[in-house]
Amino acid sequence: MKKFFSTLLALIMLMTCMTGLIAGAEEVPAYDGSEVTITFYHTMGSNLQPVLNDYIAEFNALYPNIKIEQSNVGGYDDVRNQIATDIPFGTQPNIAYCYPDHVALYNLARAVQTLDGYIDSTATITRADGTTEIMGLTPEQKADFIEGYYNEGKQFGDGLMYTLPLSKSTEVLYYNKTFFEANNIPVPTTWDELEKTFEQIVAVDPTSIPLGYDSEANWFITMCEQLQTPYTSATAPHFLFNTEENRAFMKRFREWYDLGYLTTQKLFGGYTSGLFVATDGMESYMSIGSSAGAVHQCPAKGADGTRPFEVGITTIPQANPDNKKVISQGPSLTLFKKSNPQEVAASWLFMKFLTTNIEFQAEFSMASGYVPVLKSVAEHPVYAEFLANADGGDYIAALSAKVCLEQQDAYYTSPAFNGSSTARDEVGALLTKCLVDPASDLDAMILKNFENAVKTCESDF
Repeated sequence: MKKFFSTLLALIMLMTCMTGLIAGAEEVPAYDGSEVTITFYHTMGSNLQPVLNDYIAEFNALYPNIKIEQSNVGGYDDVRNQIATDIPFGTQPNIAYCYPDHVALYNLARAVQTLDGYIDSTATITRADGTTEIMGLTPEQKADFIEGYYNEGKQFGDGLMYTLPLSKSTEVLYYNKTFFEANNIPVPTTWDELEKTFEQIVAVDPTSIPLGYDSEANWFITMCEQLQTPYTSATAPHFLFNTEENRAFMKRFREWYDLGYLTTQKLFGGYTSGLFVATDGMESYMSIGSSAGAVHQCPAKGADGTRPFEVGITTIPQANPDNKKVISQGPSLTLFKKSNPQEVAASWLFMKFLTTNIEFQAEFSMASGYVPVLKSVAEHPVYAEFLANADGGDYIAALSAKVCLEQQDAYYTSPAFNGSSTARDEVGALLTKCLVDPASDLDAMILKNFENAVKTCESDF
């Protein structure tokens, strides 16, 4: 696979130089009403397709000359691979639903259209119903985006905007509220408090594994952000995570693991929600996982129609309560360059429509489990009612979304560059290795594994 992408990237660079995608200043024309067809690659399944179809129809009523051809390409990696194959031949879509590191890959060929000119455009566009809108974003629309989600589009090292957020998730702490209340155990808000929580849980249930953490990579990256220690940089040198501070938190995690306090998805062999909802022996009482997966953190009802316990959801533990940080995840929309500038302008209007439409954001969020990217969605009557029903049982998805919206000021994103996905994979593998490596000298073992992880990142870059 590595050889495939190396060859592919070389071909991308050659072909895009030949087709002129790299050279010249980017034009940002207004849409003039031309008949155009735009293609949209995404991953949306049967639960989201009806919502998307409804709003494509609504957009087409406003812009009947813009035909949208959408395609479910498969998973996110399938979208990436297809677009990487398309770019050398100029057949890439107009819009893609994807992750930042994929955008960084596409931009090696300068195939991605920066959005700044469109965002700031004041050109007036007349729609089919006679109403008008400006081509760009109004100050109110810009301010309505949750800041952490919006700023992800500028994490590519040059300060320019490459994506707009469409649907997001984060990590939250799920806990067995029934158990915590019955045993007078406070819900931890810091990692120091979490260590005390571990001790209290095993005092009550010595056979339990108190915590399951689904993403090893997220845990490592989040600790760097919370502690304000180096992880990566969008500009060289890129791989900065081998520091004394980072090795120290890794040693602490190893000590917790040796005491039986935690497991991870890799070590458990599956999402740790399976351990969290278990009621037939060994179980956990806390799980840190995706906010979008809340329904999987809820135990099934028994024969009597009740659940064995109520789930609580809160923000993940913090290193410093004055520097709260939780990861921003989930796909965004990116726009591709095309030889016909009207295709690009029309594609921008559709991107803008999906990301700033409050009704779409509300419906999409409820159907997907993702969090809306606009602050005002929480005040939408239908979505407000959804949040009002939040609980740790039948409406656990609403409870998860509510927690996510309450912690919106804490979101962060990591730098995006070609190689950022490798760094993410490597620090996840690094954490696993450091937890289970049988070496007796923990400090030497951890240092060696950190050094090897950096070397691997650099060799793959």
